[in-house]
Amino acid sequence: MSPEAASPHAAIRQFLLSLQSPARILVAISGGSDSTGLLLLLDEAVKVAPHLQVSLCAATVDHGLRAGSADEAQQVAALCASLGIPHIIAAWQGEKPKTGIMAAAREARYGLLAESAERFGANLIVTGHTYDDQCETLAMRGVRTEQLSSGIADAVLFDRRFWILRPLLFSSRAGIRSFLRERRVAWIDDPSNEDVKYERVRVRRQLSADPATETDIRAAWKERLALSSAAAEWLDRHFRLQGGLLGQVLPDGLRQDHAVLAYALGRLTAVFGGQAFAPGRVQMERLLLFAAGNEPRRMTVGRVVFDLRRDGLYLARESRGILPLTLRPGEAGVWDGRFEAANGSGATIRIEAQGARSSPIPVLVTGIQPPRVGAVNDSTVPDESAARKDLGARDSRDEHRNEGGESRGLPKTAWKRAVASAPVLSGEEVPLSPESIQAINLTPYFAPFDRFLTRFDFIFADRLSAVFAMAPYAGLPFRSIDGKTI
Repeated sequence: MSPEAASPHAAIRQFLLSLQSPARILVAISGGSDSTGLLLLLDEAVKVAPHLQVSLCAATVDHGLRAGSADEAQQVAALCASLGIPHIIAAWQGEKPKTGIMAAAREARYGLLAESAERFGANLIVTGHTYDDQCETLAMRGVRTEQLSSGIADAVLFDRRFWILRPLLFSSRAGIRSFLRERRVAWIDDPSNEDVKYERVRVRRQLSADPATETDIRAAWKERLALSSAAAEWLDRHFRLQGGLLGQVLPDGLRQDHAVLAYALGRLTAVFGGQAFAPGRVQMERLLLFAAGNEPRRMTVGRVVFDLRRDGLYLARESRGILPLTLRPGEAGVWDGRFEAANGSGATIRIEAQGARSSPIPVLVTGIQPPRVGAVNDSTVPDESAARKDLGARDSRDEHRNEGGESRGLPKTAWKRAVASAPVLSGEEVPLSPESIQAINLTPYFAPFDRFLTRFDFIFADRLSAVFAMAPYAGLPFRSIDGKTI
């Protein structure tokens, strides 16, 4: 879509009309032209349409990465005060990493924005990403892959809690700056936007000299959403979760549409392997070729062991590289990219894999279900009676029922491999008491989805959440998208 097709004013009007109301929006504003334009456009539109029941607040994240950033944040605070918009400056504290600074800054930025939204009682976060950002992202991804990219998403769920929306994603930066000039409002130019050590800056300069061929982003979005929906149906028909630990793809599921199978298997690999991204194209081609075989065999991709049997393809986390996690009282963390743990007990705890346990009296955790997990006595493979007692009613969906281990005819080696990768709880200094175990909350964590979930993958991720008997993700905050009621 050409940026001229969505003027900033029209984009904001359409955005506000599409929202469920009432809504309280946190505007992420750095002081640059894009975010400043977003704030003013929203402020004007909200004030002339009180019936929409939308209110605004704002937050500026000071990353502290360059001199003058604190003064710039104060300038933004003054602008918000002049508009009567509540504003907070959220500073990125602590030592900054020496490598991967952009990724770390992004993580910190969204974490601080979520904290600010909670403080203001906001239920949405908006950012000033533009069509220019979209073109840059498509150009960068085009260098890395030949596959069609859907680019920047217009809606992303952060940390399962807050939807981050980008209402100006089809408006040009030039149009936003023209609006600011009309209002005689200045903006801050970040010098890092001209630093060619950053890939995005280099791509931006290249695009200004040689504009990219226009891409129909909305068509790519539609294709991605259709794929997510088809993969969700594939989950219902062809995937089973055994004991909360072992995945099983039924034989007929391996003979489905190639694109759907690649999408589903890639994301299941990331979930079972505790990785933020699905395997790359070469690895996925190897995996799909393997899954099309007829003879029993095994292969490892993305930290997941795939065990091909006549009754389907089994998935379990490989036993290597599973590091322990120590949590003091009140601390929380993610273990192995697969389980989120919150230590509500008064003891320091250690979480490690069953197959690599070092504690003499650990508690094996199986039958994963929120809000906490069931715990059974330690054993290499749960016996039939214990497994049925703990796992029998775990799933709210009969077709995805968490069946209990060997008693259900599962391959012995596949089940033992899954149990070996299961989390084990132990006390760092003293054995855990039953009361301490009850105070420890351990739930499945979907590494490719639970931190940043685009609306393109929402349908699949939400269905997978049901498979694991997890609470559903927060629903989309729209009543319509592109003028169509949802």
